Amino acid sequence: MLSSARHAFTRVPCRAFSTTSTRAYDVSKLILLGRLGKDPEVRTTKGDKEYASYTVATTNYPPPPPNPDGSRQEAGTTWHHIVCFNPGQTNFLRTLQKGAQVYVEANFELREADSSADPSSAQAQKQIFLRHESIRVIKHASSHNETHE
Repeated sequence: MLSSARHAFTRVPCRAFSTTSTRAYDVSKLILLGRLGKDPEVRTTKGDKEYASYTVATTNYPPPPPNPDGSRQEAGTTWHHIVCFNPGQTNFLRTLQKGAQVYVEANFELREADSSADPSSAQAQKQIFLRHESIRVIKHASSHNETHE
């Protein structure tokens, strides 16, 4: 009986955690849990394709370690600009409002700076391009009526 169990364990593949080959896919994904910085905007590309653009704010917590004098900097806020080219998701994003707490999954790519661009422009800087994959609303933004009561 033990020999059959031992035989079963010796046939376990080396990559037991994955059923895909090592070169099947590479992933660069960013997960954000934050609040919408403003209402999502729907725009149009030069090719007349609609897309949504939205911003998620995240707070870096815990705050940085204390300085040598014992003071501590405030936890900073980072603004993430995300674009969505999925028409179904674009329609859903139109319903969201500034302040909604959201969970976002986005693919990202680092875009190199354009050496021919004006050094003070955004094109002359390395940029992180975030492409929307999915979004879940954790908590809707409070309406203006609720905040005044």
